[in-house]
Formats: sequence, C-alpha cells, structure tokens
Amino acid sequence: MQNEVFLIFRVIAAAVFIATLYAGYYMFKNFEKLFGADPNIPSENASARAYSKVQIFSIWAHALFASGAFALLLH
Repeated sequence: MQNEVFLIFRVIAAAVFIATLYAGYYMFKNFEKLFGADPNIPSENASARAYSKVQIFSIWAHALFASGAFALLLH
C-alpha cells in the first residue's frame, strides 16, 4: 500500500531531477547567449562575468543536489 502512495512523489522527484540536469546542460551550452557581455554595461569586465558564471552554476548545483536528494530519499 505504501509503495502505491509514494509512486506519484517518486515520479515527480525523478522528473524534477531530470529537468534540473537538462537546465544545467542548456545553460552550459547557451551561456554566452543567456548571460554574456551586456553592451549596455560598459564597466562590466571579465572578472565580473566570471563571478556571475560561478554564482549561476553554484545555484544550479545546489538545486541539482537538492532534487537528487529528494529523488533518492523517496526510493
């Protein structure tokens, strides 16, 4: 009985984990288009862009670990 109740939560957790993986892949492939240099901000330099990249991928990694933990917790 308990496995039937948690089945929908397992499916949702696995789907969120896969979606988070895909989001990271998409961000990595299209980083310049999404978060590249902005011509409207002339004072932005390479170190500011590198810091932004670290922040974005750090947040993505935390989301990946959290969604993976939820997916593994329910199995």
